[in-house]
Amino acid sequence: MSEQLAEGSHSHSHATAGIVGVAVPHNPRARRLRSKVWNDFSKERLPDGTCVAVCHHCHKQLTASSRSGTTHLKNHLAVCLSTGIRPARGRRRKLVVRRLLLRQVDQNANPLATDSTPIGIGYDPNPFDQETSRQDLARMIVRHGYRFSIVDDLGFRTFVTNLQPGFRIPNRESVQSDCMRIHDTARCSLRAALSNLPSRVSLSADMWRSAVASTDYLSLTCHYITEEWELRKKILNFIQVDSASTSSEITTTILEKCREWGIEKKIVSVVLDNCLYSDEVGPELLRMLHNKFELFHVRSCAHILNLIIEESLELVCDLTDRVRESIGYVKSSQVRFMRFEEAAKQCSLQLDPRPTFLAHDTNSNNVNNNWASLYVLLESVCRYQKAFARLFEWDPECRPYVSADDWPAVSALTECLDVLYHTMEKLPTVENPTANLYFNEICAIHLLLKEWCTNRYPVVATMAAQMLEKFEQYWEVNKIVMAFASILDPRYKTKSVEYFFRVLYKDPYESKARIDSIQTSFIRLYNEYAAESAGQSKNEPVFYKGTGRAGTVTGSGSGVDYSGGGAGTHNKTFSRITLSDAKRGLDQYLEETSCGQTVKSDLDLYLEEAVLRNKEGRVDEASFDVLAWWKAFSPKYPVLSLMARDVLGVPVSIVPLDGDARTLNDYLSTMDPVTVQGLICAQDWLRDEDQGLKVEGGPANAPGTSALNGSYGANKADVPMLTN
Repeated sequence: MSEQLAEGSHSHSHATAGIVGVAVPHNPRARRLRSKVWNDFSKERLPDGTCVAVCHHCHKQLTASSRSGTTHLKNHLAVCLSTGIRPARGRRRKLVVRRLLLRQVDQNANPLATDSTPIGIGYDPNPFDQETSRQDLARMIVRHGYRFSIVDDLGFRTFVTNLQPGFRIPNRESVQSDCMRIHDTARCSLRAALSNLPSRVSLSADMWRSAVASTDYLSLTCHYITEEWELRKKILNFIQVDSASTSSEITTTILEKCREWGIEKKIVSVVLDNCLYSDEVGPELLRMLHNKFELFHVRSCAHILNLIIEESLELVCDLTDRVRESIGYVKSSQVRFMRFEEAAKQCSLQLDPRPTFLAHDTNSNNVNNNWASLYVLLESVCRYQKAFARLFEWDPECRPYVSADDWPAVSALTECLDVLYHTMEKLPTVENPTANLYFNEICAIHLLLKEWCTNRYPVVATMAAQMLEKFEQYWEVNKIVMAFASILDPRYKTKSVEYFFRVLYKDPYESKARIDSIQTSFIRLYNEYAAESAGQSKNEPVFYKGTGRAGTVTGSGSGVDYSGGGAGTHNKTFSRITLSDAKRGLDQYLEETSCGQTVKSDLDLYLEEAVLRNKEGRVDEASFDVLAWWKAFSPKYPVLSLMARDVLGVPVSIVPLDGDARTLNDYLSTMDPVTVQGLICAQDWLRDEDQGLKVEGGPANAPGTSALNGSYGANKADVPMLTN
């Protein structure tokens, strides 16, 4: 009905737009105009006797008969305020107040009315706030790595103006200040969180460089497990350093930053694989940070394995170069490729439409030092080794780059790289890369390297021998912390250490000595935690002594009076014996009968229980969450859980980045170091707010990524957004 009236009113208004009405004279017997809508309309009478309502804002005439009501007038107010006729700012503010009053009046008059009830006035339940929107803009720029000058882009300004005309877009200097304010606020929050952290932390350092200037940056990252048993890592600092800095200067810089964050006494391990002078800085830093707990200098297994493999493959470059030359010969012309296809058919091989090896650059001078790319190439070529051998047999223009006797060696080399490739492939896909996940894998690689040293093909044996020599240097550094983490995995406890050490070291005396050394170091570290925990709770510590008897509760005295009386009891009458006198005999009885009984530590209880198995009696490799297990059983093992929280958070394997990946993009490279640190750290710290958030149609946040391998890396796809 109201829509029909509104339509009628519009048609009537068009018909009478050119007719001037006369104000209706006051009639004391006429009904009063009670609706608030008449504050924006005047009622006038036309020459033909009909009444119209004239809008005060656009002077439009609408019907005002006694039967038409006021709904169409309210609807017109909304249309009038949303047209190109924009009233002055003061008048608009008054109209907004009137609209709110109209909403309140209508709801009071009609309790059944809802927000969807048409009254002609738009009501915004979330009023616009300039300061909040400005903060959201700064957070967007920080989170996605957008440039500050985006606020000057015409397209951005048009979009924001159409979306919210009231938003005053700040200039780029104001945006930069807002972004740095986000960094300062988040830094205070993070420092407070680290000071209240119940666990110790691990520290890793990486070197980055500028894309346009010879400037180096030192990135310090903190790794820890929260009170809720969640693995976290935060970029603490991104500092500009002089490329000519000495090892002592790097050590001093790291130590100063640790003191600024208040974590110098809470560090459990340091990882310095990509740091300048890592071999000198590591021991010096551990010496200066030494406290009552044992500290670990850890080498990332992913980083070390990459270096070992790449260096060892240089010994077999003659063979791999000849394989590339063979591929280059096939790719050099369409005629030769057709001959290769014919050779594959003669060998009953189904050639792929586009074999993988054809997409690789076969020029050894242009091939980057990436062993994974070499493995993919060899794996593809080995599938067609018979076709290559046949082609070189009957093609008169082809000289044997790879002879028939060489192909078995190529296959053996490829099989070795296949094991290493798939082991390394799993490292960056782990959602919670706790330290317990790598002991078994690294021990298995250690065992395979020893077997490959006796390979029948000299090229494989030579490569494996060099890899083993370098691997064992790394193994001596990392074996303790990796073994500790494996012991703290309830699926293995000490079993993995015992098994692999007995297999790796054939001499029973050597294997037993190494196992005992690991267990002794583990018990010593546990006793340090037990003493610390007892000091905080003011209780007597219960140590693990490795014998199953952690401590003996000794009683004193004999001749216990079980009658319920103590000294002076015989002088009391029966009626005056108190309740305390009656229970005193029980206390003395417990003290006497408990003599010689042992109190076991939680480490005793943990090791005495069987290892964890699934319903089928097997180790649960896929779905087991060691942090969730320790969160559930920390009340049962209060001291051991403290140790587990620290050891499991050690970053045993950090996915390595090549030199290009550790280069800042052009946008950040032109900024001052303070702003660079503020943007990179703030983006990393905002990631906690993004956890679990996913834009519809967009990818979820990838686990384990950080700001430095996100928007600000020089080799990322979204870098063009950051260029001026």
